[in-house]
Amino acid sequence: QVQLVESGGGLVQPGGSLRLSCAASGINVRIYAMGWYRQAPGKQRELVATITIGSRTNYVESAKGRFTIARDNAKNIVNLQMNSLKPEDAALYYCSGRGWGRSTPEYWGQGTQVTVSS
Repeated sequence: QVQLVESGGGLVQPGGSLRLSCAASGINVRIYAMGWYRQAPGKQRELVATITIGSRTNYVESAKGRFTIARDNAKNIVNLQMNSLKPEDAALYYCSGRGWGRSTPEYWGQGTQVTVSS
């Protein structure tokens, strides 16, 4: 059974940092394209960052230069380091896993809440 479990969310002031972690079981993150999505109330789910099997990374424009996605193969974890957080970054953040040849994620976590407020 595949599980993706997110952690690391919380309340942070604008300009602060958080590191989200996605612990995977049942799949090897090294051979999956892993991603982080977010969804704010009343908005559609948005792709924030991805890391391919070849470790190429991609970010939504608003996250470039502030967020970093990285995979820890030894721990089977994918992290999202978020710096210089803004109120508009507040959302429920989801981890995803997409297998080779698939166009959309096949596995999702339950989400971790990020709140950015003073």
